[in-house]
Amino acid sequence: MSKKRSTVSVKDKTHVKKSTGNQKNKYKSEKKSIDGVIQAYIDACQASATKRAYASDLRHFLAHGGSIPSTAKRLAKYLAESANDGLAVATLERRVTAIHKAHLEQKLPSPAHSEAVKQVLQGIRRTLGTKQRQVMPLTKELLLNALAAMKCEQMPAKAARDRALLLVGFASGMRRSELVGIRVEHLIYSDIGLEIELPVSKTDQERHGRTVFIPLASNGHCPVRALENWLKVSGISEGNVFRAVSRFDHIARHGLSAQSVALIVKAVMAKIGADAAHISGHSLRAGYCTSAAELGLKTGQIREQTGHKSDLMLARYIRRASLKSIQSLL
Repeated sequence: MSKKRSTVSVKDKTHVKKSTGNQKNKYKSEKKSIDGVIQAYIDACQASATKRAYASDLRHFLAHGGSIPSTAKRLAKYLAESANDGLAVATLERRVTAIHKAHLEQKLPSPAHSEAVKQVLQGIRRTLGTKQRQVMPLTKELLLNALAAMKCEQMPAKAARDRALLLVGFASGMRRSELVGIRVEHLIYSDIGLEIELPVSKTDQERHGRTVFIPLASNGHCPVRALENWLKVSGISEGNVFRAVSRFDHIARHGLSAQSVALIVKAVMAKIGADAAHISGHSLRAGYCTSAAELGLKTGQIREQTGHKSDLMLARYIRRASLKSIQSLL
């Protein structure tokens, strides 16, 4: 009897060990899964464009003799050398932030807030100034000149796309990322114009969404009609609205990148003799803000269209319009 009891006891112990081992493995698996979910939410706290910019900044720092961890002296030297190479103050400040975050992610002491780095940055600001490069706004007059020059375009699909891109980009006041993110599912037509649903944007990372309305124009430069024509010519019925067009006038399945918008705007403006160095994809948005201010639209109305969070960002456009309205004292 004693041997039998002993055998049963051993079996029970083996079963208990297996059960405990399974529970531990299950716990580890669940913990790993939860950790993955937590990391996914942490990653989502920043826009993908911001993460790409930080990654690029970090690569530049490492390629120029930097390391993680870095000393304050090495970071200060990097900033001074970069400033001498012509980097803008805003770019340098962003790179300091990227380097700072790289240290925090590895739980290392960051040199970004050291007195040496602060003093170098302050000296760079005082020497170079903090004024950002302002692109030439593509105002209504320039836009119409560009559209007239596009009539000689030999590729009908490309011409239809570029025309729609320029008109919709100007009339909506959208950012480049918002413009290339438009999908056919986001378009709502009505008798008075077009509503475009924007699920997410630069200043709406929590995806509340907003709607941009483009009214119909009675002349031959209607953004809504231009967009309808592009969709008809391209045969696009779903997915990205604005897509790449090859040199053979073939339409791609993938959407345009934000950088592509800048290249298209530069190429079109070059046809009317504009200096491409002062033109970018932001010129469309800047053109809307400038033209709206010149027409006397209130800042609240402009922000409703563009998605700006405050009047501060619109101030330079308003100031430009007010300066132009000053009459000569002579």
